[in-house]
Amino acid sequence: MIALGTAFTIVLSEALLDPLPAAIDLRVPVAAHLEESGVSHPVTAVLLNYRGYDTLLEIAVLLLALLAILAVVGETRIASPSRAHPVLQALARLATPSIIVMAVYLLWAGAFRPGGAFQAAALLAAAAVLLHLVGLLPGWSTPRLRLRLGLVAGFAVFLTVAAALLRQGALLKYPPEAAGGLILLIESALTLSLALILAGLFLILSRDEDAS
Repeated sequence: MIALGTAFTIVLSEALLDPLPAAIDLRVPVAAHLEESGVSHPVTAVLLNYRGYDTLLEIAVLLLALLAILAVVGETRIASPSRAHPVLQALARLATPSIIVMAVYLLWAGAFRPGGAFQAAALLAAAAVLLHLVGLLPGWSTPRLRLRLGLVAGFAVFLTVAAALLRQGALLKYPPEAAGGLILLIESALTLSLALILAGLFLILSRDEDAS
């Protein structure tokens, strides 16, 4: 087994160090149609315009993962989180507004430079986890109505826009004059939902430990 593992590691390392050329180079066509995408950053254009249906399915997978955890874990008693040192709590309170500001910036910047909904949501989820670890945010019980609406908002807005654009003859084919606004709408809703989903994957699983 050791020899087999070593051989696999060597083959994998060679593949990573000397990758095969891409079968299709999409950089040129993406750059040629970037202005029509509604954004000026090629990654955002690919994720939410040219291959928007892939991103739609990724959101669905994350949401299904959280729902599966809720179905398996069920409803348990939520105890108050253990309190950390007051200094740590004060630092967490000071750090959280800065994290939120950075998340808003990443959401806004995603249209023309690296950033976007996934990065912004990861920061917001990290803020929630930080507050939980210092005892300022309890673990989550079964989501109530408002939390459920927040969890599905991103996917619902994305799906609604996709359905409305089917009249264009293709899924998520944005009209050039409205592409920027629609992408911003989708990314804003995705930021909220992804942040809640990512935070929920931690806070729901942590509730058993809190309650023990």
